[in-house]
Amino acid sequence: MLARLLFSTCLLASAALSSMAVSAAQIDDEIALQMYTLRNVGTAEKQFAMAHDAGFKHVEIVGTHDLSAQQMKSLLEKNALTVTSAHVQLSALENDYAPTVAFNKSVGNRVIIVPWIEPKDRPDSTRGWIDYARRLDAMGAKLRHDGIQLAYHNHNFEMKKYNGVTALEILMNHTSRDNLKLEMDAAWVSRGGQDPVRFLQEYPGRIYAIHAKDNASIGIRDDEMNFAPLGEGLLDWSAILPAAKANGVRWFIIEHDKPKDAWSIITTSLKNLRAALQKLPH
Repeated sequence: MLARLLFSTCLLASAALSSMAVSAAQIDDEIALQMYTLRNVGTAEKQFAMAHDAGFKHVEIVGTHDLSAQQMKSLLEKNALTVTSAHVQLSALENDYAPTVAFNKSVGNRVIIVPWIEPKDRPDSTRGWIDYARRLDAMGAKLRHDGIQLAYHNHNFEMKKYNGVTALEILMNHTSRDNLKLEMDAAWVSRGGQDPVRFLQEYPGRIYAIHAKDNASIGIRDDEMNFAPLGEGLLDWSAILPAAKANGVRWFIIEHDKPKDAWSIITTSLKNLRAALQKLPH
């Protein structure tokens, strides 16, 4: 009888450990690294090796990293990395559509994200943002026809309101949910005076990813644009992460705009993000 009880206990313990292992693997398949974070650590070879050594399995790339598609594929394979998405300017898509699509398909990417609008090109009225939304929608429809999803990444300037509506909401409200998704940078949303949770709840199923970084107070990390690793700043991740999971976010992408010590930033962020996601139902 005692032997049978011990055997059953061992089976339960083994099952629990197996369940934890599966959960940990699932969590790592929800996390990626935005390679912009590592732009100053050396060659592309060093950057992708650092991503691998830090424990990442997935990366978000920026353009082509001045590599050919074959060179990029080789680096990804060497470091056991897959591409979740790529940041590509709308002008590059409009002016160099075919080579941009070909490169991304070659490296296994199926999501292109417009990451930034130059100050001189930013709309400054409701009508201007609607017109920009129509450009995005048209490009999203074209890309979708070619098997690629278009998304948009925000900063704080899209938090400005026009007749009571933020520019980001104008973009989302004047584009098809099929043609444009959102990669929400929660830190920039907060810096613009808005609540990331509100956007998550307002656009369920349309927020493809969250850029997972935190804001520091003025006087803390001033030389790093006051950004901090997730969980070590001002944002309420205990509210943001559950809302993200509940509203269909697929990826949590670690990023830092100006890290002094890139290795410390990405490893700390990864540790904190894993721990925070581990607490959520999967």
